[in-house]
Amino acid sequence: MLCKRIIPCLDTAGGRVVKGVRFEGLKDCGDPAELALRYYMEGADELAFLDISASSEKRKTASELARKVSREVFIPFLVGGGISGLDDISAVLGAGADKVSINTAAVADPRLIEKAASRYGSQCVVVAIDAKRKARGKKEASCDPLPGWEVMTFGGKVGTGLDAIMWAKAAAGLGAGEILLTSMDSDGVQRGYDMALTRAVSDAVDVPVIASGGAGVLKDFKDVLTEGGADAALAASLFHSGQLSIGQVKSYLFEEGLAVRTGVASDGKGRERTA
Repeated sequence: MLCKRIIPCLDTAGGRVVKGVRFEGLKDCGDPAELALRYYMEGADELAFLDISASSEKRKTASELARKVSREVFIPFLVGGGISGLDDISAVLGAGADKVSINTAAVADPRLIEKAASRYGSQCVVVAIDAKRKARGKKEASCDPLPGWEVMTFGGKVGTGLDAIMWAKAAAGLGAGEILLTSMDSDGVQRGYDMALTRAVSDAVDVPVIASGGAGVLKDFKDVLTEGGADAALAASLFHSGQLSIGQVKSYLFEEGLAVRTGVASDGKGRERTA
């Protein structure tokens, strides 16, 4: 049985970790390297660093952050934001990251997914999808009981017209090893993950799905990893604020019968526990 993963997300802007609600109202949450070390010691399975303003500000992701983090933590981590081509991917992976996350560039040129997977392996390629629930008129709402979600790019600022479910299927078909799925409607609200969206994408693809956006209480993690079909749950605000610790989440999941890795990472390894 594959263990479910808990992944702290460190959204960065201007070299600092930030967090807002639905991608707005960003507040400073600290130094990325310091938070990375804290979460590593708490037993995080992986880390995610996403420069949320890099694409909209046309900046490159700083490989120096990956280099600095790789010296401090010994668990997989991904880096995303501002990655526009194979050279950027090479730089980030060469600096110590295990995976790259591509979003805006992948929508602009889907062949980038295929090229990256061919050169570095699918396990290194994560396609991030920021999905926003589509607005529907009365006629559409009355005849279509299932909502649709639009893929957003440039840090959630630009609509693409792409259907999130179809894009996830296409990305997986092109070689993406994982899908990092963020519900923009749930992001930072702490009212639970978007279960309908997560379930729809999980059912549509045959690669792992990382659910992001909306964790508020312990049960939200269990729900998205079971009913939602996600392979991993990503959270930010809860961990940054200290409302919950990674240890609390994993202990709860274990008690609820989910397979998780437990134990602090003093030796760089956790213990697998299955109920």
